[in-house]
Amino acid sequence: MSLAVVVVSYNVCELTRGCLASVFRALSHAGTDGEVWVVDNASTDGSAEMVAQTYPQAILLALDENLGYAGGANRALRPLLARKDIPEWFLVLNPDTVLAEDALAQLLTVMRDLPAAGIAGAQLAYGDGGFQHGAFHFPTLAMLLLDFWPLHHRLLDSPLNGRYPRRRYARGLPFAIDHPLGAAMLIRREVLRSVGLFDETYFMYCEEIDYCLRARRAGWGIYLAPAARIVHFAGQSTSQFRERMFVALWRSRLMLFDRYYSRLYRWLARRIIRVGMSAQRRATERQIASGVLTADQAAPRLTAYRQVMEL
Repeated sequence: MSLAVVVVSYNVCELTRGCLASVFRALSHAGTDGEVWVVDNASTDGSAEMVAQTYPQAILLALDENLGYAGGANRALRPLLARKDIPEWFLVLNPDTVLAEDALAQLLTVMRDLPAAGIAGAQLAYGDGGFQHGAFHFPTLAMLLLDFWPLHHRLLDSPLNGRYPRRRYARGLPFAIDHPLGAAMLIRREVLRSVGLFDETYFMYCEEIDYCLRARRAGWGIYLAPAARIVHFAGQSTSQFRERMFVALWRSRLMLFDRYYSRLYRWLARRIIRVGMSAQRRATERQIASGVLTADQAAPRLTAYRQVMEL
């Protein structure tokens, strides 16, 4: 077997159905032998039953608890790496994605043409076909400031905010990046052997950044393959627990900073976050005062701001 596709799902039954249909089409088009693993993080919407009935050729791991994205992915990666016939390639995929028929073939071509490439991401699009950034620079303080004070919409789409120029995508040629969006990551077998599995202390968010930082330190190149096209419906699982996921995002970011950034960076980052959260709290309180939000509607949001400030 040359390829293993690992899909980690949580309560997105119909999206998972569409994702798997596209994966099997792409596998057939690529003409490669592979396995598809679905790790269901204790969904309650019939996702696991749908996979078992509709895609019996997939290997289903129906978990009794939600292990998060990294923990779920590792539940499939660990036994795959323990086998004698370890796949040459691993595609870790969100369930809210739909692969173009030739997406896998394009990703594999890039990896085969670039022996130093350890990880590759794809050209992403939103559900309406609009452009979606699929590659980013590693986090900076400027990106953190723009999270709270956007200043101008053009800055959000600029390198100052970690984005690569759209013209790089438009050329259609692979280009080196810091990390792809974790919605779709093709990983070379040797990378998993040398770098290891995802860090499960990240329940959600930043696990792909952490992994790419480790891969970069191990000497591997990371690329974006614009010819590999994937629709990404963005945030369908995480939006189910908005305040909880808001806190999880900032907890993961702070863990990342603590592990890879200088003491001065960490000190500045925490102060930016506290000032930003205070500003958001005051804005929410003004919305309550003006009647835009009720106190009950605002309570979860205010609780989330407080929890982040206490991290």
